[in-house]
Amino acid sequence: MSLVRSMAAAAAALALSTTAFETQAAGTAAGTNIQNTAQVSYQVGGSTVTTSSNTSSVTVAEILDVVVTIANPTVASAAGATQQELVFTVTNTGNGSETFELIPLSAGVTGDDFDPDLATPNSIFFDTDNSGDLSAPDTAYIAGTNDPTLAADASVRVLVVNSIPAAATDGARGRSQLTARARSGFGDPGTNFPVGGADAVVGTTRAEVTLFGEYQVQGLQLIAAKSQTIADQFGASRPIPGARINYQIVVTPSGTGTALAAMFSDAIPANTTYVAGSLELNNTALTDTGGADDAGEYTTAPSPQVRVTLGDLTSASGPQTVEFAVTIN
Repeated sequence: MSLVRSMAAAAAALALSTTAFETQAAGTAAGTNIQNTAQVSYQVGGSTVTTSSNTSSVTVAEILDVVVTIANPTVASAAGATQQELVFTVTNTGNGSETFELIPLSAGVTGDDFDPDLATPNSIFFDTDNSGDLSAPDTAYIAGTNDPTLAADASVRVLVVNSIPAAATDGARGRSQLTARARSGFGDPGTNFPVGGADAVVGTTRAEVTLFGEYQVQGLQLIAAKSQTIADQFGASRPIPGARINYQIVVTPSGTGTALAAMFSDAIPANTTYVAGSLELNNTALTDTGGADDAGEYTTAPSPQVRVTLGDLTSASGPQTVEFAVTIN
């Protein structure tokens, strides 16, 4: 995922509320048997007599409810880009185990400038490795074959994958949506469906929720590629305690337009210590303290990281190479 794309997605996620419903399951679990027996005590001839009523029993019906949220409401993409993911989470907010059908739609979604193209033959994938990107471990969703069955309060994360038309212009927005609906039934709240000899009642979400995300075309993107070399204290390249890891990250602008106020950041890995004074930009040493005249900074709060101000970048800026080092504790 490009640097610009990830920054835009994070900012949009903070700015946009993605659900209008609470994500807590609805009360007592479906199938629970509620029993009640009354008693009457009285005195007869100096003795206490207790009489019990018959036992009344009721089985709690299933409430059909679902919530859909999105991790990245706006994704920055380039015209002609393929495998562009929107990351949705489907949560069963009913009170019983339920199976859900997932339906993608990109053509004809109102309010946008162009129609993204759903990936073929599959456009929905379960985010099996929880990476947020389509990768080898992710499983394709096939409606009616591997519909997700979720316990109450359980969730599944899915990717809706599209391509961006080559003719899409800079700044244009295209929408793609996901609908999740209960297989047991959906419709007006209070609608009843007989399921396996019991009742399933549609809840306030109508047991069907649709949510869209957007792709925004940006002519210029920043691509970050990271590499590393290891040098241990015995002249070899083994990753042992005391060895030094030298990181190099090349940020390359590609396309037309300008990426404004680009900022590079990289967390110092756990079990390592930053090598003071090792931060460089384009082979020029930076201080660790930052400031008006220095693009670099090493900070420890809220967690250790290096930051480099790259500024406004165009394709003419060329690759920006950041280097720093850590030692293995």
